[in-house]
Amino acid sequence: MLEVLDIFKTYEGKPLLKGVSFRIEAGETVCLLGPSGSGKSTLLRIIAGLETAEQGQVRWNGRDLGGVPVHLRGFGLMFQDYALFPHLNAAQNVAFGLRMQNLPGAEIERRVREAMEQVGLAGFMRRRVTDLSGGEQQRVALARALAPRPRLLMLDEPLGALDRRLREQLLDDLHHLLRSARIPAVYVTHDQEEAFTLAHRLVILRGGRIAQQGSPVEVYASPASAWVARFLGLNNQMAGRVVSLAPLMVHTAAGVLRAQAARGFTPRLDQAVTLLARPEGVRFLGADQAGTGEAGALLDATVEDAPFRGGGFRLELRVAQHLFSFPAERPLAADTPLRLALPLESLVAYPEDRDE
Repeated sequence: MLEVLDIFKTYEGKPLLKGVSFRIEAGETVCLLGPSGSGKSTLLRIIAGLETAEQGQVRWNGRDLGGVPVHLRGFGLMFQDYALFPHLNAAQNVAFGLRMQNLPGAEIERRVREAMEQVGLAGFMRRRVTDLSGGEQQRVALARALAPRPRLLMLDEPLGALDRRLREQLLDDLHHLLRSARIPAVYVTHDQEEAFTLAHRLVILRGGRIAQQGSPVEVYASPASAWVARFLGLNNQMAGRVVSLAPLMVHTAAGVLRAQAARGFTPRLDQAVTLLARPEGVRFLGADQAGTGEAGALLDATVEDAPFRGGGFRLELRVAQHLFSFPAERPLAADTPLRLALPLESLVAYPEDRDE
C-alpha cells in the first residue's frame, strides 16, 4: 500500500537519509527502529508530508504523493507529546480533525464515540484533558488519530514519556488495537521491546541507511551485522582473527574457538572478525568441569556481579578482558570461577564492525 523509494535528505548540510526504501502491505505494522539521529522521525515526517525529500518518492497504491498536502493524504499522525488542546475536553480534542473535514455533527459525534471506545475511554468524553493522567492523554491522542479513519496510522515514539508500568500496559493495548483495526501503521521507536511487540516487520536504521529489515523473529535470530546484534541487546562479543576455514576457527583473547559464519558472510584467512556468543543454550559449569561433546566451546569466566532482574538473575561474567552477561535462575557470588559451555551454533562470526 505504501512505498518509500530511495529517500535522500540532508540536515544542516549533512546527509541524514541515504537512499531508504521499504514498503508496507495492507494491515501491516512496520516499526522504524534505530538509535537517536538515525533519521527515523525525519523519515516519518517525509511520509506524512511535513517535510520534503531531496530525492526519492513516497507512493500510496502506486500514486506518487509528492505535492499532495498533509491534510489530503488521509494519514493519521500521533506524536510523543500528544499535542492536545488544553482548553478542550477529551471528546472535543478527538473531534478536532473531523470538524476540519466539515462532517455533519451527528457523524462527528458517532465517530468520536467509536474512537473513544476503541481506546477504552468511553466514559471520559467530557473530561478536561488537563485532568487526565499521562496514559489517558495518550489514549485521547490515539483516538484523535483514529477518528478520521486514516488509511495509514503513523506513531512517533508515542510511549516515550510514560513510566515503565504504564508503557507496558499501553504497549499491549496498542498491539491488540492495531491487530484488530487492521490499519497499516508506521511506528517509530528506539526501544526494541516496543518494536518486537508491535511489528510485523522491522526496518532498522543506522546512520541514515537501512541496516536490516525483516520480521522480529528473523532479525533477532539472524542479525545482519555485529552492530545490529549489539543494538538488539546481543552484547556478548569479542574481537578475533580467522585462523582456519574448514572448520571455521577464530583466535580470540579467550582462546581459539570454533564458530559458525553469519548468514551471507564468507570469511577469509587472517580476517579480523567479531565473534558473537548468543545466550541460547548456554550452561554454567564448575571451573574444573570438562563439559560434554555437544559444547562448541568452553570458556573460562569469573563472576563479576549477579543483579536480580524480575523473573531471574543476570550473571555478569569476565571472559578474558570482555564482560559478558547471561540470564540465570540463581545468583553466584562475585569472583566465583566457572566455565561457560556454549553450543556450536551459539558462536557466530561477523566481519569486524564498530559503532559509528
